[in-house]
Amino acid sequence: MAKKLLFKLLKWLAFSLALLAVTGMIGSYLFYKKILEELPDVNQLKEVHYQIPLQIFSKDGALIAEFGEKKRTPVTIDKVPKNLIHAFISAEDDSFETHPGVDYKGIIRAAIQLALTGKKSQGGSTITMQVTRNFLLTSEKTFTRKIKEIILALQIEQTFSKDKILELYLNKIYLGHRSYGVVAAAQTYFGKSLDDLTIAESAIIAGLPKAPSLFNPFTNEARALERRNYVLRRMHELNHINAEEFETALKQPNTAKPQKSNITLPAPFVAEMVRKKIVEQYGEEAYNSGMRVYTTITQPLQTTANRALRNTLHAYDERHGYRYAAHTALNKKKHLFTELPAIGDCLPAIVTQLGVDAAIAQLQNGTAIVISWENMKWAKRYISRDARGAEPEYVSQVLKNGDVIYVRQLEDQSWRLAQVPEAEGAFVALNPYNGAVLALAGGYDFYNNKFNRAVQSIRQPGSGFKPVIYTAALENGYTAATLVNDAPIVIADPSQANGWRPENYNRKFRGPTPLRTALKKSINMISVRILQQIGVNKAIETALRFGFTENQLPKTMSLALGAGKATPMQMARLYAVFANGGFLIEPFFIERIESSEGELLFQTRPLHSCSTCAADAPFLEPGTAPRSISPQINFIMNSMLRDVVQSGTATRAKVLGRQDLAGKTGTTNDQRDAWFNGYTHTVSATAWIGFDNTSPLGSKETGGAAALPMWIDFMRYALEGIPETTLTPPDGIIKRFIGANYASLTPETAPPGTWEYFDTTRPDTIPNEISPKTSTPTSNSNEDKSSVETLF
Repeated sequence: MAKKLLFKLLKWLAFSLALLAVTGMIGSYLFYKKILEELPDVNQLKEVHYQIPLQIFSKDGALIAEFGEKKRTPVTIDKVPKNLIHAFISAEDDSFETHPGVDYKGIIRAAIQLALTGKKSQGGSTITMQVTRNFLLTSEKTFTRKIKEIILALQIEQTFSKDKILELYLNKIYLGHRSYGVVAAAQTYFGKSLDDLTIAESAIIAGLPKAPSLFNPFTNEARALERRNYVLRRMHELNHINAEEFETALKQPNTAKPQKSNITLPAPFVAEMVRKKIVEQYGEEAYNSGMRVYTTITQPLQTTANRALRNTLHAYDERHGYRYAAHTALNKKKHLFTELPAIGDCLPAIVTQLGVDAAIAQLQNGTAIVISWENMKWAKRYISRDARGAEPEYVSQVLKNGDVIYVRQLEDQSWRLAQVPEAEGAFVALNPYNGAVLALAGGYDFYNNKFNRAVQSIRQPGSGFKPVIYTAALENGYTAATLVNDAPIVIADPSQANGWRPENYNRKFRGPTPLRTALKKSINMISVRILQQIGVNKAIETALRFGFTENQLPKTMSLALGAGKATPMQMARLYAVFANGGFLIEPFFIERIESSEGELLFQTRPLHSCSTCAADAPFLEPGTAPRSISPQINFIMNSMLRDVVQSGTATRAKVLGRQDLAGKTGTTNDQRDAWFNGYTHTVSATAWIGFDNTSPLGSKETGGAAALPMWIDFMRYALEGIPETTLTPPDGIIKRFIGANYASLTPETAPPGTWEYFDTTRPDTIPNEISPKTSTPTSNSNEDKSSVETLF
């Protein structure tokens, strides 16, 4: 009976175990099938798209900026040095070359560790399994995900070569400090390319994946070296390096140090303009797209523009004295000296010693510098924009031991006492042919104030707008020889009890004055009288053809003096019309966009000017920008604007020694804005200086004094090697000799006169008399003397 009962019990137990086994097998199969259904396709690794930062370059390939959270530069496996590969294999997966994707021994060890201690172990995770985690799975830590990881690793090994798996891993792995992949890590920690890494440096990078923060050579040098030495030891044990290489590498110090940015061209205002445009077009995904945006600026011209703007602002600042209030405030932060920011090219320094003709100071990095008396004697005490203290006579009147100051290094490498300029500036240079931005600086220091004055600052253009008024005059019956009375005038204005009484800058009057003289001397009264006679509506109509909009242009007589609104970019565009023969180009700053693989995504095809296009042609050539003014009007305006440089308000530009410079100064009421807008046939550029709060710049700070030096500094380099261009009259232009009163051709008995250009397409404006050949004219500054006989 007992045996029978035991037999039944064993039979029931066997059946139960069999049933349990079958159920388990079915459950495992269903679980495995469900996991298989949820697994991603490993074939997607054939078309991997890494999260690569958006990169912005100059036209000549200099890196301007990177935008994106992850630093990464993908590399093919054949470009990765063997020592670096061996370092990673030794540190992470020494059986990588032989296992099928999974290290079974490691998994068993990890399982036993979990069973015995209840703690998870890091063992058993191969490089292939890390690839599955990084590319195909989420970061959750569950048993199910681990199963998926193992299955996928096996599939990956069956689908891809070991080299491809290693390439995926080395490009994806996170290595600290926003660096993803070995190329970014080599740059971040050592400032090197992969080929330049030593064995010791390769071992430091290979030691990071296990714990990038714990083994970081910047923040935890001791642990980083300990981890490095472990990696080196494993490389030696696995015969990847010999004994001599091992010993040499062990003795190497930690050479990792924070690297300077790999930005090679500082142009942050341009970079921000590009970033905004790209995100508007492609969305937030652009930050990780790896797109490479090539701008229209070039490294030499942009560097020159940056330097010209800063030097001009410093020159303005020094003319108005040393602000002791700011100097005192700086010294109150003496205990924070090492934390004071560098602003623009101004670096904090602390005075350590005074001499008879120099002072010694120390920079934040400990470097001792010498400030000569020559480079500090400018520091008269600032009282107001129009008042300064007495000129200092010796060093101790300017500095004291322990003073915290700002200094800047000059081009000759000497150091100069400095202060962060209070005034701001902007500079824009365009290619007048097609509108490409050649250089752009929107302020003294983008990182101190991101407001981009080149495109965002809407200011009164002042006298810089007068060429538009004069263009309208030439289109409406005036000539460059027309006499307009420079005399006081009162214009009815309901807002002013005694009417509007415009004045000339020098508050003097010339009487009847030809337009040519009026423009080059920037005579306000004549601009007002011209506008009064032709009407505001005609002037606005002309301004619209120069790219302005109606809401920028007041419908009042103050328009004659530039009371409208414009950005420096718009002013550079206005003058590009004169530079290119009369066409309205559209400024642009992105030349092309490429994908991370080099595929062309976008290419700008701008409209351009056309020097061969006839003004009366019924159709313009394809790709031609719209014509704003006729060739004849453009030529006469060019001859007048060249006179501004040769004998007008911009004669300071003659220092460049060229005859083909043209432009116009601009100064607004109370010297709140100082402009110079100028050009040659290759560059149209605008320089502006002012205060963001529109307070006055100070007495005598006109466009010619404050802004023109910036333009000159830029053009000195921009025109180097570019031949001058002569002013060649187009068809429809004749030259006539007129009398000293500019009213008609000179009779035989009249005093000497001058030559002037006239537009034959407007025959009513041309003098009719014939000048005797015996007359001796006084030529215009832009007269082509060789053509006098042939043109007359």
